[in-house]
Amino acid sequence: MSAARIGCLSPGKLVRLSWSRGRGDTLAISRGCCGGVAVVRSLTSPHLSARAMAGLSSTRCGLPKESVTENGASPRGKVLTIDTMNPTVKMVEYAVRGPIVQRAVELEKELSEGRKKPFHEVIKANIGDAHAMGQQPITFFRQVLALCSYAELLNDSTFPEDAKSRARRILQSCGGHSMGSYTASQGIDCVRWDVARYIEQRDGGVECDPDDIYLTTGASDGIVTMLKLLVCGEGAARTGVMISIPQYPLYSAALAELGAVQINYYLNEDKCWSLDISELQRALEDARRYCNPRALCIINPGNPTGQVQSRKCIEDVIRFAAKERLFLMADEVYQDNVYAEGCRFHSFKKVLFEMGPEYSNTVELASFHSTSKCYMGECGLRGGYMEIINMDNEVKAQLTKLVSVRLCPPVPGQVLMDLVVNPPRPGEPSYDRFLKERTSTLSALAEKAKLTQEVLNTVPGISCNPVQGAMYSFPRINIPEKAVKEATEKGQEADMFYCMRLLEETGICLVPGSGFGQKDGTFHFRMTILPPADKLKTLLSKVKEFHHKFTQQYS
Repeated sequence: MSAARIGCLSPGKLVRLSWSRGRGDTLAISRGCCGGVAVVRSLTSPHLSARAMAGLSSTRCGLPKESVTENGASPRGKVLTIDTMNPTVKMVEYAVRGPIVQRAVELEKELSEGRKKPFHEVIKANIGDAHAMGQQPITFFRQVLALCSYAELLNDSTFPEDAKSRARRILQSCGGHSMGSYTASQGIDCVRWDVARYIEQRDGGVECDPDDIYLTTGASDGIVTMLKLLVCGEGAARTGVMISIPQYPLYSAALAELGAVQINYYLNEDKCWSLDISELQRALEDARRYCNPRALCIINPGNPTGQVQSRKCIEDVIRFAAKERLFLMADEVYQDNVYAEGCRFHSFKKVLFEMGPEYSNTVELASFHSTSKCYMGECGLRGGYMEIINMDNEVKAQLTKLVSVRLCPPVPGQVLMDLVVNPPRPGEPSYDRFLKERTSTLSALAEKAKLTQEVLNTVPGISCNPVQGAMYSFPRINIPEKAVKEATEKGQEADMFYCMRLLEETGICLVPGSGFGQKDGTFHFRMTILPPADKLKTLLSKVKEFHHKFTQQYS
Protein backbone atom coordinates (compact mmCIF):
# COMPACT_ATOMS: atom_id res chain seq x y z
CA MET A 1 0.00 0.00 0.00
CA SER A 2 1.54 3.29 -1.01
CA ALA A 3 -0.79 5.65 0.87
CA ALA A 4 -3.94 5.58 2.98
CA ARG A 5 -6.56 8.26 3.40
CA ILE A 6 -7.51 8.73 7.02
CA GLY A 7 -10.55 10.61 8.34
CA CYS A 8 -11.10 12.59 11.52
CA LEU A 9 -7.44 13.14 12.36
CA SER A 10 -5.73 16.42 13.17
CA PRO A 11 -3.35 17.44 10.35
CA GLY A 12 0.32 17.37 11.24
CA LYS A 13 -0.11 14.96 14.17
CA LEU A 14 1.60 11.59 14.69
CA VAL A 15 -0.54 8.47 15.09
CA ARG A 16 0.46 5.01 16.27
CA LEU A 17 -1.14 2.07 14.48
CA SER A 18 -0.99 -1.65 15.37
CA TRP A 19 0.49 -4.12 12.94
CA SER A 20 -1.05 -7.58 12.59
CA ARG A 21 2.23 -9.06 13.84
CA GLY A 22 1.89 -7.16 17.09
CA ARG A 23 4.39 -4.46 16.33
CA GLY A 24 3.81 -0.67 16.41
CA ASP A 25 4.97 2.00 14.02
CA THR A 26 4.82 5.78 13.92
CA LEU A 27 3.49 7.40 10.77
CA ALA A 28 3.87 11.02 9.63
CA ILE A 29 0.57 12.61 8.63
CA SER A 30 0.62 15.41 6.07
CA ARG A 31 -1.73 18.38 6.15
CA GLY A 32 -5.14 17.82 4.62
CA CYS A 33 -7.16 20.37 2.72
CA CYS A 34 -10.23 20.27 5.00
CA GLY A 35 -12.03 18.43 7.75
CA GLY A 36 -8.93 16.97 9.32
CA VAL A 37 -8.32 14.74 6.30
CA ALA A 38 -4.72 13.70 6.00
CA VAL A 39 -2.47 11.49 3.92
CA VAL A 40 -0.06 8.95 5.37
CA ARG A 41 3.03 9.46 3.25
CA SER A 42 5.14 6.39 4.01
CA LEU A 43 2.85 3.46 4.78
CA THR A 44 4.72 0.59 3.12
CA SER A 45 4.35 -2.40 5.46
CA PRO A 46 2.09 -5.26 4.28
CA HIS A 47 1.34 -6.12 7.89
CA LEU A 48 -1.15 -3.41 8.86
CA SER A 49 -4.21 -5.15 10.29
CA ALA A 50 -7.56 -4.87 8.58
CA ARG A 51 -9.07 -4.06 11.95
CA ALA A 52 -6.77 -1.07 12.41
CA MET A 53 -7.60 0.22 8.97
CA ALA A 54 -11.32 -0.30 9.47
CA GLY A 55 -11.18 1.86 12.53
CA LEU A 56 -9.84 4.70 10.42
CA SER A 57 -12.31 4.42 7.56
CA SER A 58 -12.77 7.64 5.64
CA THR A 59 -16.50 6.94 5.32
CA ARG A 60 -16.85 7.67 9.04
CA CYS A 61 -16.39 11.32 8.15
CA GLY A 62 -18.82 11.19 5.24
CA LEU A 63 -16.05 10.96 2.65
CA PRO A 64 -16.39 8.80 -0.46
CA LYS A 65 -14.65 5.43 -0.43
CA GLU A 66 -11.36 5.17 -2.28
CA SER A 67 -11.79 3.28 -5.53
CA VAL A 68 -9.55 0.30 -6.24
CA THR A 69 -8.45 -1.38 -9.44
CA GLU A 70 -9.55 -4.92 -10.43
CA ASN A 71 -6.47 -6.45 -8.84
CA GLY A 72 -7.19 -4.66 -5.56
CA ALA A 73 -4.43 -2.05 -5.85
CA SER A 74 -4.93 1.53 -4.74
CA PRO A 75 -5.32 4.15 -7.48
CA ARG A 76 -2.21 6.02 -8.57
CA GLY A 77 -1.27 8.87 -6.26
CA LYS A 78 -0.56 12.46 -7.23
CA VAL A 79 2.53 13.16 -9.31
CA LEU A 80 3.16 16.37 -7.37
CA THR A 81 3.01 15.95 -3.60
CA ILE A 82 4.54 17.72 -0.64
CA ASP A 83 7.30 15.11 -0.74
CA THR A 84 7.99 15.29 -4.47
CA MET A 85 7.79 19.07 -4.96
CA ASN A 86 10.83 21.34 -5.19
CA PRO A 87 12.29 21.18 -1.65
CA THR A 88 13.68 24.71 -1.77
CA VAL A 89 10.16 26.16 -2.16
CA LYS A 90 9.23 24.65 1.21
CA MET A 91 12.09 26.63 2.75
CA VAL A 92 10.63 29.94 1.58
CA GLU A 93 9.05 32.19 4.21
CA TYR A 94 7.67 35.71 3.81
CA ALA A 95 6.74 37.22 7.14
CA VAL A 96 4.91 40.33 5.94
CA ARG A 97 2.18 38.08 4.47
CA GLY A 98 2.42 35.28 7.00
CA PRO A 99 0.00 33.83 9.61
CA ILE A 100 -0.61 37.19 11.31
CA VAL A 101 -1.89 38.73 8.09
CA GLN A 102 -3.95 35.67 7.23
CA ARG A 103 -5.66 35.92 10.60
CA ALA A 104 -6.22 39.66 10.10
CA VAL A 105 -8.08 38.90 6.86
CA GLU A 106 -10.22 36.33 8.70
CA LEU A 107 -11.03 38.89 11.40
CA GLU A 108 -12.07 41.44 8.79
CA LYS A 109 -14.45 38.89 7.32
CA GLU A 110 -15.83 38.03 10.75
CA LEU A 111 -16.45 41.71 11.49
CA SER A 112 -18.26 42.14 8.17
CA GLU A 113 -20.51 39.21 9.14
CA GLY A 114 -21.46 40.95 12.37
CA ARG A 115 -19.35 38.82 14.72
CA LYS A 116 -18.63 40.52 18.06
CA LYS A 117 -15.02 41.59 18.61
CA PRO A 118 -13.34 43.85 21.16
CA PHE A 119 -12.63 46.27 18.28
CA HIS A 120 -14.62 47.64 15.33
CA GLU A 121 -11.92 47.51 12.65
CA VAL A 122 -8.63 45.82 11.75
CA ILE A 123 -5.79 48.27 11.22
CA LYS A 124 -3.13 46.71 9.02
CA ALA A 125 0.29 48.16 9.61
CA ASN A 126 2.14 45.09 8.42
CA ILE A 127 3.18 46.09 4.90
CA GLY A 128 4.34 49.21 3.06
CA ASP A 129 1.23 49.42 0.86
CA ALA A 130 0.75 53.18 0.81
CA HIS A 131 -2.47 53.50 -1.16
CA ALA A 132 -4.15 50.74 0.84
CA MET A 133 -3.37 52.86 3.92
CA GLY A 134 -5.08 55.91 2.43
CA GLN A 135 -2.22 57.73 0.70
CA GLN A 136 -3.52 59.49 -2.41
CA PRO A 137 -1.94 58.94 -5.84
CA ILE A 138 -0.15 61.75 -7.64
CA THR A 139 -2.64 63.33 -10.04
CA PHE A 140 -0.19 63.80 -12.93
CA PHE A 141 0.87 60.15 -12.83
CA ARG A 142 -2.71 58.92 -13.03
CA GLN A 143 -3.56 61.38 -15.80
CA VAL A 144 -0.75 60.11 -18.04
CA LEU A 145 -1.60 56.49 -17.26
CA ALA A 146 -5.22 57.18 -18.22
CA LEU A 147 -4.16 58.83 -21.47
CA CYS A 148 -1.88 55.91 -22.33
CA SER A 149 -4.60 53.40 -21.48
CA TYR A 150 -7.30 55.14 -23.53
CA ALA A 151 -5.76 57.30 -26.24
CA GLU A 152 -9.13 58.88 -27.12
CA LEU A 153 -8.66 61.01 -24.01
CA LEU A 154 -5.86 62.86 -25.80
CA ASN A 155 -8.67 64.86 -27.39
CA ASP A 156 -10.13 65.77 -24.00
CA SER A 157 -9.41 69.40 -23.09
CA THR A 158 -9.58 68.69 -19.36
CA PHE A 159 -6.17 66.99 -19.43
CA PRO A 160 -3.13 69.30 -19.19
CA GLU A 161 -0.83 69.53 -22.21
CA ASP A 162 2.26 68.31 -20.39
CA ALA A 163 0.41 65.10 -19.47
CA LYS A 164 -0.65 64.68 -23.10
CA SER A 165 2.86 65.24 -24.43
CA ARG A 166 4.27 62.60 -22.04
CA ALA A 167 1.58 60.15 -23.13
CA ARG A 168 2.13 60.76 -26.85
CA ARG A 169 5.89 60.24 -26.52
CA ILE A 170 5.44 56.98 -24.65
CA LEU A 171 2.77 55.64 -27.00
CA GLN A 172 4.95 56.42 -30.00
CA SER A 173 7.56 54.11 -28.47
CA CYS A 174 5.07 51.25 -28.06
CA GLY A 175 4.28 48.75 -30.78
CA GLY A 176 1.09 49.76 -32.57
CA HIS A 177 1.07 52.90 -30.40
CA SER A 178 -0.61 50.77 -27.72
CA MET A 179 0.30 50.16 -24.09
CA GLY A 180 -1.06 46.65 -24.62
CA SER A 181 1.85 45.57 -26.82
CA TYR A 182 5.03 43.84 -25.71
CA THR A 183 8.06 46.07 -25.31
CA ALA A 184 11.76 45.31 -25.58
CA SER A 185 12.72 42.89 -22.81
CA GLN A 186 15.04 45.47 -21.25
CA GLY A 187 12.22 48.02 -21.30
CA ILE A 188 10.94 50.84 -23.51
CA ASP A 189 13.91 52.69 -25.00
CA CYS A 190 12.73 56.21 -24.21
CA VAL A 191 11.97 55.22 -20.61
CA ARG A 192 15.46 53.77 -20.10
CA TRP A 193 16.89 56.96 -21.59
CA ASP A 194 14.85 59.04 -19.10
CA VAL A 195 16.00 56.84 -16.21
CA ALA A 196 19.63 57.37 -17.24
CA ARG A 197 19.17 61.16 -17.34
CA TYR A 198 17.49 61.07 -13.92
CA ILE A 199 20.42 59.15 -12.42
CA GLU A 200 22.89 61.63 -13.92
CA GLN A 201 21.01 64.56 -12.40
CA ARG A 202 20.60 62.82 -9.03
CA ASP A 203 24.31 61.94 -8.88
CA GLY A 204 25.71 65.32 -9.85
CA GLY A 205 26.57 64.53 -13.45
CA VAL A 206 28.04 61.02 -13.09
CA GLU A 207 27.52 59.48 -16.51
CA CYS A 208 24.83 56.82 -16.96
CA ASP A 209 24.45 54.65 -20.06
CA PRO A 210 20.81 53.74 -20.91
CA ASP A 211 22.12 50.33 -21.99
CA ASP A 212 23.01 49.67 -18.33
CA ILE A 213 19.37 50.21 -17.31
CA TYR A 214 16.95 47.29 -17.04
CA LEU A 215 13.30 48.07 -16.30
CA THR A 216 11.84 45.58 -13.85
CA THR A 217 8.60 44.39 -12.29
CA GLY A 218 9.18 46.35 -9.10
CA ALA A 219 12.60 46.30 -7.49
CA SER A 220 12.02 42.74 -6.26
CA ASP A 221 12.19 41.37 -9.80
CA GLY A 222 15.59 42.97 -10.39
CA ILE A 223 16.96 41.75 -7.06
CA VAL A 224 15.91 38.15 -7.68
CA THR A 225 17.26 38.29 -11.25
CA MET A 226 20.68 39.39 -10.03
CA LEU A 227 20.72 36.67 -7.38
CA LYS A 228 19.99 34.09 -10.08
CA LEU A 229 23.12 35.21 -11.93
CA LEU A 230 25.25 35.04 -8.80
CA VAL A 231 24.28 31.66 -7.36
CA CYS A 232 26.40 28.67 -8.35
CA GLY A 233 28.63 25.93 -6.93
CA GLU A 234 28.04 23.03 -4.56
CA GLY A 235 28.99 22.28 -0.98
CA ALA A 236 31.64 24.62 0.38
CA ALA A 237 31.80 26.29 -3.05
CA ARG A 238 28.10 27.22 -2.94
CA THR A 239 27.43 30.96 -3.33
CA GLY A 240 26.91 32.85 -0.09
CA VAL A 241 25.12 36.20 0.00
CA MET A 242 25.54 38.65 2.88
CA ILE A 243 22.30 40.24 4.07
CA SER A 244 21.59 42.56 6.97
CA ILE A 245 19.76 41.34 10.05
CA PRO A 246 17.09 42.58 10.53
CA GLN A 247 16.37 42.12 6.82
CA TYR A 248 13.57 42.47 4.32
CA PRO A 249 12.26 38.87 3.90
CA LEU A 250 12.48 39.03 0.11
CA TYR A 251 16.20 38.33 0.46
CA SER A 252 15.96 35.28 2.71
CA ALA A 253 13.05 33.93 0.65
CA ALA A 254 14.90 34.34 -2.67
CA LEU A 255 18.08 32.79 -1.29
CA ALA A 256 16.14 29.83 0.07
CA GLU A 257 14.40 29.27 -3.26
CA LEU A 258 17.70 29.47 -5.13
CA GLY A 259 19.45 27.17 -2.68
CA ALA A 260 22.05 29.82 -1.87
CA VAL A 261 23.70 30.30 1.53
CA GLN A 262 22.39 33.19 3.62
CA ILE A 263 25.18 35.02 5.48
CA ASN A 264 23.82 37.19 8.28
CA TYR A 265 25.49 40.39 9.41
CA TYR A 266 23.87 42.24 12.29
CA LEU A 267 23.04 45.93 12.32
CA ASN A 268 23.91 47.76 15.55
CA GLU A 269 20.65 48.59 17.31
CA ASP A 270 22.44 50.55 20.03
CA LYS A 271 23.78 52.92 17.35
CA CYS A 272 20.50 53.51 15.51
CA TRP A 273 20.85 50.33 13.45
CA SER A 274 24.17 51.40 11.98
CA LEU A 275 26.35 49.12 9.89
CA ASP A 276 29.77 48.26 11.35
CA ILE A 277 32.55 47.08 9.05
CA SER A 278 33.93 44.92 11.86
CA GLU A 279 30.63 43.02 11.86
CA LEU A 280 30.82 42.56 8.10
CA GLN A 281 34.32 41.17 8.50
CA ARG A 282 33.23 38.77 11.24
CA ALA A 283 30.30 37.45 9.19
CA LEU A 284 32.46 37.06 6.08
CA GLU A 285 35.28 35.17 7.83
CA ASP A 286 32.83 32.83 9.54
CA ALA A 287 31.02 32.13 6.27
CA ARG A 288 34.16 31.29 4.32
CA ARG A 289 34.44 28.11 6.36
CA TYR A 290 31.32 26.64 4.71
CA CYS A 291 30.49 28.60 1.52
CA ASN A 292 31.84 31.00 -1.09
CA PRO A 293 30.69 34.56 -0.23
CA ARG A 294 30.15 36.46 -3.49
CA ALA A 295 27.68 39.27 -2.83
CA LEU A 296 26.83 41.91 -0.24
CA CYS A 297 23.30 43.34 -0.06
CA ILE A 298 22.61 46.76 1.44
CA ILE A 299 19.21 48.38 2.01
CA ASN A 300 19.46 52.17 2.28
CA PRO A 301 17.31 53.71 3.70
CA GLY A 302 16.70 50.62 5.77
CA ASN A 303 13.79 48.21 5.84
CA PRO A 304 12.62 47.28 8.46
CA THR A 305 14.88 49.44 10.61
CA GLY A 306 14.48 52.91 9.05
CA GLN A 307 18.14 53.98 9.29
CA VAL A 308 19.85 56.20 6.69
CA GLN A 309 23.50 55.42 6.03
CA SER A 310 26.09 58.16 6.19
CA ARG A 311 28.42 58.84 3.30
CA LYS A 312 31.35 57.57 5.36
CA CYS A 313 29.55 54.29 5.99
CA ILE A 314 28.91 53.86 2.26
CA GLU A 315 32.58 54.57 1.48
CA ASP A 316 33.63 51.96 4.04
CA VAL A 317 31.26 49.40 2.53
CA ILE A 318 32.62 50.04 -0.96
CA ARG A 319 36.22 49.63 0.26
CA PHE A 320 35.22 46.41 2.03
CA ALA A 321 33.54 45.04 -1.12
CA ALA A 322 36.58 45.93 -3.21
CA LYS A 323 39.02 44.33 -0.77
CA GLU A 324 36.99 41.15 -0.39
CA ARG A 325 35.91 40.90 -4.06
CA LEU A 326 32.19 41.05 -3.38
CA PHE A 327 29.44 42.02 -5.81
CA LEU A 328 27.47 44.94 -4.30
CA MET A 329 23.67 45.06 -4.44
CA ALA A 330 22.22 48.41 -3.32
CA ASP A 331 18.48 48.40 -2.60
CA GLU A 332 17.62 52.12 -2.77
CA VAL A 333 13.85 52.07 -3.16
CA TYR A 334 13.31 54.52 -0.26
CA GLN A 335 15.69 57.16 -1.58
CA ASP A 336 13.12 59.98 -1.28
CA ASN A 337 12.01 58.86 2.20
CA VAL A 338 14.52 60.67 4.41
CA TYR A 339 13.10 62.54 7.42
CA ALA A 340 15.66 62.96 10.21
CA GLU A 341 17.58 66.17 10.58
CA GLY A 342 21.17 65.79 9.43
CA CYS A 343 20.41 62.70 7.33
CA ARG A 344 20.71 62.63 3.56
CA PHE A 345 20.42 59.96 0.91
CA HIS A 346 23.69 59.15 -0.90
CA SER A 347 23.47 56.73 -3.80
CA PHE A 348 26.09 54.00 -3.86
CA LYS A 349 26.87 54.82 -7.48
CA LYS A 350 27.58 58.48 -6.78
CA VAL A 351 29.86 57.68 -3.85
CA LEU A 352 31.57 54.92 -5.84
CA PHE A 353 32.50 57.26 -8.69
CA GLU A 354 33.56 60.07 -6.37
CA MET A 355 36.02 57.67 -4.72
CA GLY A 356 37.99 57.55 -7.97
CA PRO A 357 39.00 55.00 -10.64
CA GLU A 358 40.52 52.59 -8.14
CA TYR A 359 36.96 51.76 -7.15
CA SER A 360 34.73 53.12 -9.93
CA ASN A 361 36.50 50.99 -12.56
CA THR A 362 36.47 47.76 -10.58
CA VAL A 363 33.68 47.39 -8.02
CA GLU A 364 30.69 45.57 -9.50
CA LEU A 365 27.41 47.15 -8.46
CA ALA A 366 23.71 46.71 -9.13
CA SER A 367 21.35 49.32 -7.72
CA PHE A 368 17.56 49.15 -7.56
CA HIS A 369 14.66 51.59 -7.46
CA SER A 370 10.88 51.20 -7.51
CA THR A 371 7.61 53.06 -8.06
CA SER A 372 6.14 51.38 -4.97
CA LYS A 373 7.68 53.55 -2.26
CA CYS A 374 8.83 57.18 -1.74
CA TYR A 375 5.99 59.63 -2.40
CA MET A 376 4.49 57.52 -5.20
CA GLY A 377 3.33 54.45 -3.31
CA GLU A 378 2.13 52.78 -6.53
CA CYS A 379 2.74 49.24 -5.28
CA GLY A 380 0.24 47.47 -7.53
CA LEU A 381 1.55 48.85 -10.82
CA ARG A 382 4.87 47.03 -10.36
CA GLY A 383 7.35 49.45 -11.85
CA GLY A 384 11.08 49.60 -11.18
CA TYR A 385 14.58 49.60 -12.61
CA MET A 386 18.05 48.34 -11.92
CA GLU A 387 21.34 49.82 -13.08
CA ILE A 388 24.42 47.63 -13.48
CA ILE A 389 27.98 48.95 -13.11
CA ASN A 390 31.20 47.19 -14.17
CA MET A 391 29.45 43.98 -15.17
CA ASP A 392 31.40 41.56 -17.36
CA ASN A 393 30.18 41.90 -20.95
CA GLU A 394 29.54 38.19 -21.37
CA VAL A 395 27.56 38.11 -18.13
CA LYS A 396 25.59 41.15 -19.28
CA ALA A 397 24.63 39.26 -22.44
CA GLN A 398 23.40 36.41 -20.22
CA LEU A 399 21.43 38.89 -18.11
CA THR A 400 19.74 40.27 -21.21
CA LYS A 401 18.91 36.71 -22.28
CA LEU A 402 17.50 35.91 -18.84
CA VAL A 403 15.15 38.90 -18.75
CA SER A 404 13.98 38.11 -22.27
CA VAL A 405 12.45 34.88 -20.98
CA ARG A 406 9.77 36.90 -19.16
CA LEU A 407 9.22 38.93 -22.39
CA CYS A 408 8.92 42.36 -20.74
CA PRO A 409 7.96 44.08 -17.49
CA PRO A 410 4.34 45.30 -17.18
CA VAL A 411 3.99 48.29 -19.49
CA PRO A 412 1.91 50.42 -17.05
CA GLY A 413 4.74 50.01 -14.55
CA GLN A 414 7.26 51.12 -17.17
CA VAL A 415 5.12 54.17 -17.95
CA LEU A 416 4.89 55.05 -14.27
CA MET A 417 8.66 54.66 -13.84
CA ASP A 418 9.13 57.14 -16.66
CA LEU A 419 6.89 59.67 -14.89
CA VAL A 420 8.81 59.26 -11.64
CA VAL A 421 12.11 60.07 -13.33
CA ASN A 422 10.61 62.63 -15.71
CA PRO A 423 7.98 64.51 -13.66
CA PRO A 424 6.50 67.93 -14.48
CA ARG A 425 9.15 70.65 -14.73
CA PRO A 426 8.94 74.26 -13.54
CA GLY A 427 6.83 76.24 -15.99
CA GLU A 428 4.77 73.26 -17.13
CA PRO A 429 1.01 73.29 -16.40
CA SER A 430 1.11 70.40 -13.92
CA TYR A 431 4.19 71.44 -11.98
CA ASP A 432 2.61 73.39 -9.11
CA ARG A 433 0.06 70.71 -8.33
CA PHE A 434 2.66 67.94 -8.60
CA LEU A 435 5.04 69.73 -6.24
CA LYS A 436 2.28 70.40 -3.72
CA GLU A 437 1.15 66.76 -3.69
CA ARG A 438 4.70 65.41 -3.49
CA THR A 439 5.69 67.77 -0.68
CA SER A 440 2.48 67.09 1.25
CA THR A 441 2.97 63.33 1.12
CA LEU A 442 6.60 63.40 2.23
CA SER A 443 5.89 65.98 4.97
CA ALA A 444 3.08 63.84 6.36
CA LEU A 445 5.36 60.80 6.44
CA ALA A 446 8.03 62.79 8.28
CA GLU A 447 5.50 63.88 10.90
CA LYS A 448 4.26 60.32 11.36
CA ALA A 449 7.82 59.02 11.67
CA LYS A 450 8.43 61.47 14.51
CA LEU A 451 5.09 60.71 16.16
CA THR A 452 5.70 56.95 16.08
CA GLN A 453 9.10 57.22 17.69
CA GLU A 454 7.92 59.65 20.38
CA VAL A 455 4.83 57.69 21.43
CA LEU A 456 6.51 54.28 21.50
CA ASN A 457 9.34 55.60 23.64
CA THR A 458 6.82 56.63 26.33
CA VAL A 459 5.81 52.98 26.81
CA PRO A 460 7.70 51.16 29.59
CA GLY A 461 9.22 48.05 28.03
CA ILE A 462 9.35 49.43 24.48
CA SER A 463 12.33 51.28 22.98
CA CYS A 464 12.31 52.73 19.49
CA ASN A 465 15.20 54.17 17.50
CA PRO A 466 14.55 57.31 15.43
CA VAL A 467 12.79 56.57 12.14
CA GLN A 468 15.36 58.36 9.98
CA GLY A 469 13.87 57.19 6.69
CA ALA A 470 11.84 54.59 4.78
CA MET A 471 8.33 53.74 6.03
CA TYR A 472 8.77 51.58 9.11
CA SER A 473 9.53 51.47 12.79
CA PHE A 474 11.21 48.42 14.35
CA PRO A 475 10.92 48.89 18.12
CA ARG A 476 12.36 46.52 20.67
CA ILE A 477 9.87 45.03 23.11
CA ASN A 478 10.48 43.41 26.48
CA ILE A 479 8.47 40.20 26.79
CA PRO A 480 8.19 38.68 30.29
CA GLU A 481 9.74 35.25 30.76
CA LYS A 482 6.36 33.77 31.63
CA ALA A 483 5.03 34.84 28.21
CA VAL A 484 8.13 33.49 26.49
CA LYS A 485 7.55 30.13 28.18
CA GLU A 486 3.89 30.02 27.14
CA ALA A 487 4.83 30.90 23.56
CA THR A 488 7.42 28.10 23.53
CA GLU A 489 4.83 25.63 24.77
CA LYS A 490 2.59 26.67 21.88
CA GLY A 491 5.45 26.23 19.41
CA GLN A 492 5.62 29.95 18.63
CA GLU A 493 8.27 32.61 18.71
CA ALA A 494 7.63 34.95 21.63
CA ASP A 495 7.09 38.00 19.43
CA MET A 496 4.71 36.04 17.18
CA PHE A 497 2.73 35.13 20.31
CA TYR A 498 2.76 38.81 21.34
CA CYS A 499 1.65 40.09 17.92
CA MET A 500 -1.10 37.49 17.59
CA ARG A 501 -2.47 38.44 21.00
CA LEU A 502 -2.27 42.10 19.99
CA LEU A 503 -4.26 41.36 16.83
CA GLU A 504 -6.94 39.29 18.58
CA GLU A 505 -7.46 41.83 21.35
CA THR A 506 -7.08 45.15 19.51
CA GLY A 507 -7.37 44.52 15.76
CA ILE A 508 -3.85 45.89 15.22
CA CYS A 509 -1.87 43.90 12.64
CA LEU A 510 1.91 44.15 13.03
CA VAL A 511 4.70 41.78 11.98
CA PRO A 512 6.85 40.02 14.61
CA GLY A 513 10.54 40.82 14.48
CA SER A 514 11.40 37.15 14.19
CA GLY A 515 10.15 37.32 10.60
CA PHE A 516 12.97 39.74 9.78
CA GLY A 517 15.69 38.28 11.95
CA GLN A 518 17.02 39.65 15.24
CA LYS A 519 19.70 38.93 17.79
CA ASP A 520 18.95 35.99 20.06
CA GLY A 521 17.17 37.04 23.22
CA THR A 522 15.70 40.21 21.71
CA PHE A 523 12.17 40.76 20.47
CA HIS A 524 10.73 43.36 18.10
CA PHE A 525 7.85 44.12 15.82
CA ARG A 526 7.73 46.01 12.55
CA MET A 527 5.00 48.54 11.87
CA THR A 528 4.49 50.93 9.00
CA ILE A 529 4.04 54.64 9.54
CA LEU A 530 1.64 54.79 6.59
CA PRO A 531 -1.83 54.91 8.22
CA PRO A 532 -3.49 58.36 8.26
CA ALA A 533 -2.45 60.42 11.27
CA ASP A 534 -5.69 59.90 13.20
CA LYS A 535 -5.61 56.14 12.63
CA LEU A 536 -1.90 56.00 13.47
CA LYS A 537 -2.61 57.73 16.79
CA THR A 538 -5.31 55.15 17.50
CA LEU A 539 -2.90 52.35 16.61
CA LEU A 540 -0.15 53.67 18.85
CA SER A 541 -2.58 54.22 21.72
CA LYS A 542 -3.82 50.64 21.45
CA VAL A 543 -0.27 49.26 21.33
CA LYS A 544 0.59 51.27 24.44
CA GLU A 545 -2.47 50.03 26.32
CA PHE A 546 -1.99 46.44 25.19
CA HIS A 547 1.70 46.29 26.13
CA HIS A 548 0.94 47.53 29.63
CA LYS A 549 -1.83 44.94 30.06
CA PHE A 550 0.25 42.13 28.52
CA THR A 551 3.23 42.88 30.75
CA GLN A 552 1.06 42.94 33.88
CA GLN A 553 -0.59 39.65 32.96
CA TYR A 554 2.70 37.79 32.53
CA SER A 555 4.80 39.44 35.23
